[in-house]
Amino acid sequence: MDIRKCGAEAIGTFWLTFAGCGSAVIAAGFPQVGIGLLGVSAAFGLTVVTMAYAIGHISGCHLNPAITIGLAAGGRFPTRDIAPYVISQVVGGVFAAALLYAIASGSPEFDLAKGFAANGYGEHSPGHYGLVSCLLAEVVLTMMFLFVIMGATHGKAPVGFAPLAIGLCLTLVHLVGIPVTNLSVNPARSTGPALFAGGWAIGQLWLFWVAPLVGGALGGILYRWLSEQPSAQVTGIAPAAPAE
Repeated sequence: MDIRKCGAEAIGTFWLTFAGCGSAVIAAGFPQVGIGLLGVSAAFGLTVVTMAYAIGHISGCHLNPAITIGLAAGGRFPTRDIAPYVISQVVGGVFAAALLYAIASGSPEFDLAKGFAANGYGEHSPGHYGLVSCLLAEVVLTMMFLFVIMGATHGKAPVGFAPLAIGLCLTLVHLVGIPVTNLSVNPARSTGPALFAGGWAIGQLWLFWVAPLVGGALGGILYRWLSEQPSAQVTGIAPAAPAE
């Protein structure tokens, strides 16, 4: 386990959860100037773009257990490093939710009953979509997100553009998925807000672990089948040893 890579994953996932969910909790419905669904979608995409450039060379910038699992399934990440990455991502997501709660609860209009950007199905889906619809949406959207990541980080992909492609893809899947589940595609992002929303959010959290992990694995396997040529693992670059 490389503590620097784990630290980078925790910080990156913190930023994704804090800024992405923060845009939904604080800015989406602000009177007269709220950013709405499009703004929240863009915020999540921007968190990935900014962190990919900041820490991609350190950890590979997964920020998501489903991405870590999917990259491993696609042969682009060592299985021995899955647990440290996933633990770091969940820690980052939970800390982000705690800080977001501390800030958002400072407003007299804050209402935890509104969901705190937690993901849900049935009556807790923004569009009241049923369990099967939400399961399918999370699996397919995570699968395609991982597929794009695999392609954008391939050795023959245009150099330097992977963060943009990945960030735009995350924006796109949010535009589709927010009305269905409030969009997860990321168990770490889902876990933090669910712990503070409590009750129904914790009870439904299982779906937002199972579906993204299945979708991520399917995306990795699909791209591995489509492009058999070996390519670099998405693990960051170890710092060079200092000259003596």
